[in-house]
Formats: sequence, structure tokens, C-alpha cells
Amino acid sequence: MADAPSLSVAQSRQLAELVAVYPVAMELGRRFADAGHELYLVGGTVRDTLLARTHKPDLDFATSARPEQTEKILKGWADAIWLTGAAFGTVSAQKTDAQGAWDIEITTFRSDVYVAGSRHPEVTYGDRIDQDLSRRDFTVNAMAVRVPDLEFLDPFGGLADLRDKVLRTPVAPEQSFADDPLRMVRLARFAAVLGAAADPAAKDAATAMAAELDTISRERIRDELDKLIVAEFPALGLDLLVETGLAERFLPELPALRLERDPLHHHKDVYRHTLAVVENCPRHDAVLRLAALLHDIGKPATREFHADGKVSFHHHEVVGARMADKRLKELRYPNEVIDQVRELVFLHLRFHGYGEQAWTDSAVRRYVRDAGSPEQLWRLNQLTRADITTQNKAKARRLQQGVDDLEARIAQLEEQEELSKLRPALDGNEIMAHLGLKPGPLVGKAWHMLLEARLDDGPMDRERALELLDEWAGAQGLKR
Repeated sequence: MADAPSLSVAQSRQLAELVAVYPVAMELGRRFADAGHELYLVGGTVRDTLLARTHKPDLDFATSARPEQTEKILKGWADAIWLTGAAFGTVSAQKTDAQGAWDIEITTFRSDVYVAGSRHPEVTYGDRIDQDLSRRDFTVNAMAVRVPDLEFLDPFGGLADLRDKVLRTPVAPEQSFADDPLRMVRLARFAAVLGAAADPAAKDAATAMAAELDTISRERIRDELDKLIVAEFPALGLDLLVETGLAERFLPELPALRLERDPLHHHKDVYRHTLAVVENCPRHDAVLRLAALLHDIGKPATREFHADGKVSFHHHEVVGARMADKRLKELRYPNEVIDQVRELVFLHLRFHGYGEQAWTDSAVRRYVRDAGSPEQLWRLNQLTRADITTQNKAKARRLQQGVDDLEARIAQLEEQEELSKLRPALDGNEIMAHLGLKPGPLVGKAWHMLLEARLDDGPMDRERALELLDEWAGAQGLKR
């Protein structure tokens, strides 16, 4: 174990402020102490407190109390108690105070033993907090604060690693990763969250054991990727996934972007460009950042070399959309997310050409219609901006101004025509009533004809729509 920790003045002040920041933790600490048990704040709460970061309204604790004792202590204090994790030593609760609702998890000290070939440990309760902390994934997450007396424990040197931005495992990385191979992906995730580097031993172990990731469910890997992609430093995490070979196990399209380049044919580094686009996108939107990550994955399959030294990737957005759909399905993403990302990949080149030639109002309307919802339109415009990574400042400025101009035109047409409600002047029932049709494909064709007219000509009244419908019906040979 590491030498005794040495907190800075600022960090000591941060811990002292736990009383004000987490009064609910102090209350719990007193209740457990009165019952003769130890209680420690653990995990992200401690780490983020030392970094002076705001933590989510959920608190994780470790305790010497057994689950049934924890339940007894919580009764009469917590607003709600859940025992669904009691078999694994965890009691969950919720408590509302002046600061809001707190989600609380309290787990009995553990000293689990992992059985070879199994990802589920044999639950064994421990007697000491340091034993429990040794089971944590990384030293920066293996610090604890005893409440209510605020005693700081750091048996594995997490404070120094937090300061140095290094990710190490409390025990040998081979043992830690064998216990749970998902920790190798978490290594990349925390690199992205903290802007940290993996300890060489941890990185070497992840590289050697990358194939072990195949034993982990796609859902668990997806959840880690989601957290990585919206982190502050996603490129650090993605680089680590690629360098260790972990990406090959669940996202092979990413390392495939490292296209071999030769002195005769020039094109931008697609892999580095992709990482830059991801980081250019707003952090809060996981769908947008996933689209940025996958927007160019069709390039390796569509690359063509030309005699003049140029390289092209014709229709890579079409190929990439299909590839994104397949990959996200394999990672068990919800259908809505898959649809949104696929469409953004498919449309990410649509803006190109704007400014080179004047877009008609019809073209702007179609751009809005194809984007879909206002949220998707915003994402598409953000992805277009993020995709501008050229080092040519004049070109970058011209492209950004082009997006500004397009957004201004969309806003103007929205004000005039309610673009967000693009639809024909007649609905399906009105079309059937006017033409004497029964439900079927012809009704859909008539509706789409009217929609195309709306896109081309702008808003139209009911009389004009009926005229167009009659003209179309005549061309179709329909008798009224």
C-alpha cells in the first residue's frame, strides 16, 4: 500500500466542505456511528470533491454493517428503501432534503473472490475498508472519507495519481482486469473524463488481455462508450481503445480509419480528423458525438486513387450510414438512437456546395425536411460545423459563415412558413374524400405529390392543393 496521503490546503478545505455540500452524508454517518458501525463515502463522490467538481445527486457508501443492519438504520430516516441488491451486499435508498432528492447506495465491505471463467464474484463480506478499496477499478476511485468525522483514507496512492493524472489499478492490473475485463474499457473512459494517461503496466495488461473483452455483454460496453464519448477529453480515451486493441473487439471501424498513406496520394488523416470532429461537438449530446465518431467510417471502403494524385471517397456517407446502423445494433443501442445517428451520418455532407452555388428556398426546405425534427436539424448543423477542421483559416471562416447564412435562411423561412410543420394542405382523409379513393398506395402517392409541391413552391391554400390533386389524378387516369 502507498504511504500516508498528504492533502493540500485546498483539498483539506474541500473535504471540510463536505459538511455543507453533503449534509445527508453527515446525517447518515452519525446514524451508523450511533449504531456502532463504520460508514465511508467512496468512489466518484470523493474523487470529484478533491477535484472541486460538482457531483451528481447520488452518493455511494461502504460500511461495516451487514445489509440487514443497514436496512434497520435507514428505516424511519430514508424516504424509500430498496433491497434488490441486498444479496450482493447493497441497500439502496432515497432521501430528500433542502438540496433535493439524493439517491444512496450503501454496500457492506467486500472481499469478493472471482471464479475462473465467471464474471460474477462469489460475494464475501470483508471487515476492513482498505480490503474493500482494493477491489476498486483504479486508485483514483479507491479513496474514502469516513463520515461524520471526515477521516481521509488513501491506501493505494490515489491522491498522488489524481494529481499526476495517472490511472493505475490498486492491485496488479492483470488481476484487476481478469476479475472484470470491462475495467479495460473503463480505463479509456476515465482517461477521457479526467484527461489522464494510463499507467504503462495497466496499458500493457489491457493490450495483452484485449480478447477477454469478448466475454462482456455488448450492453455493458455500450454504457461505457456512452460515458466516454461525452467526456471532456474523448480523444484520449478513443486513442487508448485503439492503441490497446480494445476497439477492435467492439468498434473495429475506428482503428480502420487509420488509412495507410503514401507520398503520391494525399488526403487528410481520417482518424485524427474524426477525433477532432468529436471534440468539436457539444459535450452534452451523446447522439451528436456518436454521429461525429462514425461520420467517416465509410471512407476506407470507398477510397479511390486517381492519376492526378488525388484521393476520393465517393458515396462514403451512404456506405457509412449502413455501417453505423449495423455497428450500433450490435452494441444494442435503442432503435431511436440508431435511426438518429444513421441519418446524421447519411446527411453529413448535405451542406457541402452551399455557398458555391445559391440554394433555392426549395433546397432549404428539403434540407430541413430531410433533417427531420428540430433537434436533428440542430445536430446536423452542429456536425457540419464540427466537420470543418481545415487548417486553412480563410476556408474555415468561409465555411462557418456559410453555415451561419444557412441557419439564418432557415430561421427566416421558419418565421414565414413554419418549416417545422412541413406538410401538404390536404391530409389522407381529404385526399380520399376528394378523389373517391379507398385506403391504399395511391393515397400515399397523392400525399407525397402534394408534399413535393409544398417543398418546391412554399405554402399553398386548399384551393391550389385541390387543383394540383385533380391534375395529378388526371395524369394517373383516375376517374372521379
